[in-house]
Amino acid sequence: MARGTKIVATIGPASTDLSILIQMIKAGVDVVRLNFSHGKAQDHIDRAALVRKAAAECGKEVAIMADMQGPKIRIGKFENNKIELAKGDKFILDAKWGENGELGSQERVGLDYKSLPSDVRPADVLLLNDGLIVLTVDKIIGSEIYTTVKIGGELSNNKGINRQGGGLTAPALTAKDMEDIKTAMSFQADYLAISFPKNATDMEMARQLANIAGEPFGFKPLMIAKIERAEAIPALQEILNASDGIMVARGDLAVEVGNAAVPALQKRMIRMARESNKIAITATQMMESMIFNAVPTRAEVSDVANAVLDGTDAVMTSAETASGKYPVETVEMMAAICTEAEQSEYNKLDADFLNARFTRIDQSIAYGALFTAHHLRVKAIVALTESGSTALWMSRHNIDTPIIALTPSTTTQRKLALYRNVCTHQLMQDAPTDVVLRNAEDLLVKQGIAQKGDMIVVTWGAPMGKVGGTNALRIVKVGEFTHRADSAR
Repeated sequence: MARGTKIVATIGPASTDLSILIQMIKAGVDVVRLNFSHGKAQDHIDRAALVRKAAAECGKEVAIMADMQGPKIRIGKFENNKIELAKGDKFILDAKWGENGELGSQERVGLDYKSLPSDVRPADVLLLNDGLIVLTVDKIIGSEIYTTVKIGGELSNNKGINRQGGGLTAPALTAKDMEDIKTAMSFQADYLAISFPKNATDMEMARQLANIAGEPFGFKPLMIAKIERAEAIPALQEILNASDGIMVARGDLAVEVGNAAVPALQKRMIRMARESNKIAITATQMMESMIFNAVPTRAEVSDVANAVLDGTDAVMTSAETASGKYPVETVEMMAAICTEAEQSEYNKLDADFLNARFTRIDQSIAYGALFTAHHLRVKAIVALTESGSTALWMSRHNIDTPIIALTPSTTTQRKLALYRNVCTHQLMQDAPTDVVLRNAEDLLVKQGIAQKGDMIVVTWGAPMGKVGGTNALRIVKVGEFTHRADSAR
């Protein structure tokens, strides 16, 4: 397996084309993100079908991530679509402006987020358009927030608002999100990303809604918490406990906590996710310049490489592949950077690996496979798995041995698409153990993962095919079971 770090690519107008999508998947896309901040329900249903079709043509199981919009904390529209604010200007944010069709002007603009006047106090700092416009609150009178421009610039329609330091009371799940969750479950999105969660309760509520919506299809998605609020940082561990993974969403997070704080927070979040046996995705402006340019900046190359070295499971594109000029080239470049960064790593089992604590038999088998593979320098670790849990536990620790997850479940295959250093293949397991192991050997040889005489470590559950029952580990020399079968004849 040439690349362990996975690539999540957002699709949009630039990539909603079967031939482009096929090229992107061949270039290295493992997960496709559908951004529910844009488009209607049918648009997402159609794109999900397109992803499944493109993946089938590529012979690869690609996961789908449905990313919820979350609370719409934005200004309204302007009469001339935009204004120019200068330092020292007075400007009013008015929660009632626009109720009768009024448009914004040089003096004031309406708000989509009607609770903002209740959430702010004099001297608070408001950041608009990802922090490019900075306003200081002077006073609040009814629905009106009177401000002074601290940093000016062009302000156009529907730009986002953040309060420096966080503290906005908007709920993570809106009525639109609740409907969008139903839409996402209608096409069985493998991952559901929840925007702006503040605590574990937000994630638990989202999971409950998703499980109810997925029940008619017998489907439960994996839940990703997007960490983009200042309030989420002190609650990070409880959010991790209530989720299957997190997204380091550096855009809104940087606006609330400050750009300088984000790199250290990114490292901390990725480390905590791995320690908690959860997934980590690093996102926002990773290859931003490739929206318009065929090559990234040196800083962007370093950014992607550093996320890989931090241990992230996946790196993500947004506008680069959704609306940019070079969607395929962006994926190719990102894959090349990930591969190069991984090859430069000094791979070793974590220093505290021997002190790891576990109470489950299947988790102990997973750790035993890692330890054995590390010391015997085997060709691959093969996990025969129904749910994917064994492969997840293996992938949380640094090791340069590829982890091959073999599962009879297409759903499990897609969910495993996001786990770092895990490659998946479908293998039926409703046969005697020796037959399944022989079939696993044949598959590895056919895929070029191993050849006759190579040593591999195999884990499975006995009896074979039992969900959550991984309890067996065997060190195998490839060809052993094929030889046995030939001898038996």
